Amino acid sequence: MLLKDVIAELEQLSPPAFAEEWDNSGLMCGNSQAEVSSVLLSVDATDEVVEEAVLSGAELLLTHHPLIFPQIRHITDQDIVGRRLLKLISGGVACYAMHTNFDVIGMADEAADRLGLLEREVLQVTCEDAIAKEGIGRVGRLKAPMRLKDCAGLVKESFILENVRVFGDPEKKITRAAISPGSGKDMISDAIKAGAEVLITGDIGHHDGIDAVATGLSIIDAGHYGLEKIFVEYMKDFFRRKLPQLNVSAASQKEPFVTM
Repeated sequence: MLLKDVIAELEQLSPPAFAEEWDNSGLMCGNSQAEVSSVLLSVDATDEVVEEAVLSGAELLLTHHPLIFPQIRHITDQDIVGRRLLKLISGGVACYAMHTNFDVIGMADEAADRLGLLEREVLQVTCEDAIAKEGIGRVGRLKAPMRLKDCAGLVKESFILENVRVFGDPEKKITRAAISPGSGKDMISDAIKAGAEVLITGDIGHHDGIDAVATGLSIIDAGHYGLEKIFVEYMKDFFRRKLPQLNVSAASQKEPFVTM
């Protein structure tokens, strides 16, 4: 199957038009006319993942986060991104990223599904027409009222996490939750506006968490990778249903840090 045909299927799933203007989703490197029979999935194109893609014989490395971000002026072995691109190109591996377009069409509902959110709405609208609104994150009603600490347990179970960081009173009763995988401090005001009692996201700083709690919004920080790793399983299922002729595997990427 040609790379351009694989990309056409990916862009039908999560159209590039839904990506944010500042984003760099799409083909990072590769020949659109090249044959693709093997795909490696990963959240990030780290050194280890790039090496794995080359050694495994994959013709396409499909990531959530763009390898080139922000734009670069040169491709040389003198910087991290340049080295990764050179290794992929010399190994005959194309690299394609589905970032904020997947956040909007894919990630948001998958995350909400895992939590079982009911009567859900878009948390931050980024695209709107006469028919529908789309955007980043979702907000809705939990299946049943629960304490904040029980919601934290639900998040750990739903996303297979060893731990989460909780800002707020663990005994607080909550019924309405917002979820925004990735870095979510910019979503705090949207969660408050939407009437959420807890925001589940990642990359929350010390002052962001304190100030959110002061407004009445609790936060469960499940980590950037912790929530967005669902990209890999989602895409494995997509390829299984839509492009079963391709050999698809998940890279051995893990949480980029350890808690000691």
